Amino acid sequence: MSLAIRILTLFPAMVREVVETSIMGRAAQRGLVDYTVVDIRGFAVDRHGTVDDYPYGGGAGMIMMAPPVVEAVEAHRSNPESPVLMMSPRGDRLDEALVQELLAEAGEAGEILMICGHYKGLDQRINDLLEPREVSVGDYVLSGGELPALIVADALIRRIPGVLGNSDSAESDSFTAALDGGLEGPWYTRPPVYRDLGVPEVLLSGHHANIEAWRREESRKATRERRPDIAGD
Repeated sequence: MSLAIRILTLFPAMVREVVETSIMGRAAQRGLVDYTVVDIRGFAVDRHGTVDDYPYGGGAGMIMMAPPVVEAVEAHRSNPESPVLMMSPRGDRLDEALVQELLAEAGEAGEILMICGHYKGLDQRINDLLEPREVSVGDYVLSGGELPALIVADALIRRIPGVLGNSDSAESDSFTAALDGGLEGPWYTRPPVYRDLGVPEVLLSGHHANIEAWRREESRKATRERRPDIAGD
């Protein structure tokens, strides 16, 4: 599977810095992901690069104009079935189930587009014309949609086969089916003792069945203590 991710933003340098780094960057180097970072100002309504204006009816803050955003999406959406996301606190809350749903939709189309808002908000006609799916990364407000879009992109690409060095890693992450939708338990690595704190003996035993049972119990314990709202027992 190869996925094209188009991120539309007023701050392309900010986005490029992240998508060229670490796992996201290596995914592109392996040909598994193709990033296009689109500068919305390239579709500004005048030679001054205007992309925002005062809201009709008054009020504090500036509103992103519809023409630059709509035309930027239309210019870079190669498949009319490609999902378009808008980062918004009004949107569906991002979770693992939504990640899987978005990945399936994007995989069928071959691409996904993400609109990063800024200022006070975006002209409602962007929603009316493009019908994007609004996605929220939590009940708080950020200065722009760049960080949420990068969070969504990272969550998507790590589920693409071949992106992670060990595919089993993603399958045993928190919120996955392998953990019944719960949280991961603790992990340890070398040294075996650090400042009088040792590694649990079961992890040093080499008994894989016992190790797996311990990890599942630690996962259930962490979920009960930290996220009782998703604990199954």
